[in-house]
Amino acid sequence: MTAFFQSLGMSYEWAWFVATVSGILLIALPLLLGVAMIIYADRKIWAAMALRRGPNVVGPFGLLQSFADGLKVFLQETIVPSAANKAIFLIAPVVTFTVALMAWAVIPFSELAVLADINVGLLYVLAISSLGVYGTVMAGWASNSKYPFFSAMRASAQMISYEVSIGFILICVVLWAGTFNLNDIVRAQQGHGLGILNGFAFNILLFPMWVMFLISSLAETQRAPFDLTEAESELVAGYQTEYSSMAFAAYWLGEYANVLLMCALNATLFFGGWLPPLDLPFLYIVPGFVWFLLKVLFFFFVFSWVKATVPRYRYDQLMRLGWKVFLPVSLGFVVLVSGYLMLTRYTV
Repeated sequence: MTAFFQSLGMSYEWAWFVATVSGILLIALPLLLGVAMIIYADRKIWAAMALRRGPNVVGPFGLLQSFADGLKVFLQETIVPSAANKAIFLIAPVVTFTVALMAWAVIPFSELAVLADINVGLLYVLAISSLGVYGTVMAGWASNSKYPFFSAMRASAQMISYEVSIGFILICVVLWAGTFNLNDIVRAQQGHGLGILNGFAFNILLFPMWVMFLISSLAETQRAPFDLTEAESELVAGYQTEYSSMAFAAYWLGEYANVLLMCALNATLFFGGWLPPLDLPFLYIVPGFVWFLLKVLFFFFVFSWVKATVPRYRYDQLMRLGWKVFLPVSLGFVVLVSGYLMLTRYTV
């Protein structure tokens, strides 16, 4: 894209700047529109599973419901509790929303459609996703209210518990692919399963890692059955209890942007990303971003399906699953995968 703007007569510096800003807008604007649409889809899926109709009044088939909700919160008054730390209280939702968008910089939508194709892309995603808890913790502390504070403590413990196992799961993927670059990880999955299936999930050693990564993704994004940070029967609404107007909407948008990010990572790391499901020549006629989008939508359906059907865990069950099941199993698979690769791929 930089070369295109240079061809219009710009200097390299200006061409690089305009190309970078254009790339950011090409990701951020469709992502925000996508978030509005998947909130609608989420509600429709829940309704279908409960034999209800869901949103169906605002616009054709209720498609404009999310925009109506956005307009409503935009016109509401932003109320800051008198005892709150006002600066941190207002910064917290901005942190959550901004961090949710930053991780998309390294996600490859197709072979060439990636904003920053860096060699440490997976480490960047891991670092950025770990910052997401700060918005929750800041909100819980700054609200100066006991239920948001309890929620903040839960969020920090939950995030730490599942990021440890996610780290070991990603080590298995990196060992097999031999790179941290997300595009190269996608390429390494071509024909990986039985010579015809594209995806690490079809590897007998990496399939359990994908199952654990999917469950950890639910915990990392605080989705049901791991939504202990906003358990309405215990904490009213958790860390966002004291929020209203656009500050509340920023949390809502950040949560769904994170959900889409985890869906994208499931597709990229284990199901071939922008590659077609089968390594057949005629399937490559379809553009890579179409396959990527279809896989992301499939995983979002799984997330919604789980939320609509699985009851919420108790907090002790959540901690036990993270520390007593996922951590030892993922660590064991790091040993298994590295041992297998040393025996078959590398000379000891």
